[in-house]
Amino acid sequence: MTVIRSVCVYCGSSLGESQVYTAQAQILGRLLGENGIRLVYGGGRIGLMGVVAEAALAAGGEVVGIIPHHLHDWEVGHTGLTELHVVDSMHTRKRMMVEMSDAFIALPGGLGTLDEFFEVITWRQLKLHDKPVIILNVEDYWHPLLALIDTVIERGFARRTATSLFTIVDDAAKILPVLRAEPAPERPAATSRI
Repeated sequence: MTVIRSVCVYCGSSLGESQVYTAQAQILGRLLGENGIRLVYGGGRIGLMGVVAEAALAAGGEVVGIIPHHLHDWEVGHTGLTELHVVDSMHTRKRMMVEMSDAFIALPGGLGTLDEFFEVITWRQLKLHDKPVIILNVEDYWHPLLALIDTVIERGFARRTATSLFTIVDDAAKILPVLRAEPAPERPAATSRI
């Protein structure tokens, strides 16, 4: 069983076209806050990022944002967090998010969310970390991505075991039980190599 103290959430800086995305982000943030699990995220105050952060804060949770200078300067940084780290680059942001987290969750999002998700599962495949990765597939949002991963496997560019690098969940209320059921990491994270 994995002990989860800190979870990194990747999600959109927009709300998307369905109110269900917002509702699920609120549920996840509230559950993290209520269960004393620190939220680590991209530091924004807008879109689903802002929704999950506000819900965690309202539930008494600790929220750590990590945002690069150029995004903070566009005034999208959330100034009401437990901690806000303004860093020099996207690379620093992503490295810190991995180092500060025990698990990763991808909510609906855009190209940035895809970038973060693929990096974290690639690092897991390369054994740079052994932390759980969850895809919250709300209303089948990630269905095209999962179909693409199947195509990559079918065409010989990845092994079928690549699908074991992440777990798919369809409701935010199921995430914490799934994370707690994950086996303990087989090895310590090699964050010095990330």
